[in-house]
Amino acid sequence: MVKKFELVKSDKITLGGKPLFQVRALMDFSFVKKGELGGYIEKEANLAQNGNAWVYGDAWVSGDAWVYGNARVYGNAWVSGDARVSGNAWVYGDAWVSGDAWVYGDAWVSGDAWVYGNAKVNVVVCSRFNFSTQAELDLWLEKEKEFECEVKKLKEK
Repeated sequence: MVKKFELVKSDKITLGGKPLFQVRALMDFSFVKKGELGGYIEKEANLAQNGNAWVYGDAWVSGDAWVYGNARVYGNAWVSGDARVSGNAWVYGDAWVSGDAWVYGDAWVSGDAWVYGNAKVNVVVCSRFNFSTQAELDLWLEKEKEFECEVKKLKEK
């Protein structure tokens, strides 16, 4: 398999006593150009060598977390634990995804949002929303639909 990135061993940060290494693109793909420096990952297994997934800027991925597909992690975002970010999902801003959480599909997790525990997200989550279970996320989605219906009624008046 052709590698799309390498770890830059000379450029690392330490997080919880573990080194995270900056990534460098070895080829052009998606919006990434050969030689471009990305964010920080603990090990190659944190970022898929195939697909268009990328970790940008000051973002980091650690533990057994995995970013793959066409997913993007950027800004000051953190992905850790056994979390997964896949599909066309974006995690950015100061967002955190950790534990066994999955962010997938066309989901965007941004701002100060936290997704953790066993939550599975395939919607847009932003600002200060924090979900640790699927039940919490499902309740939020239900209330969001009720809110949209009420707004629609107000606009119709």
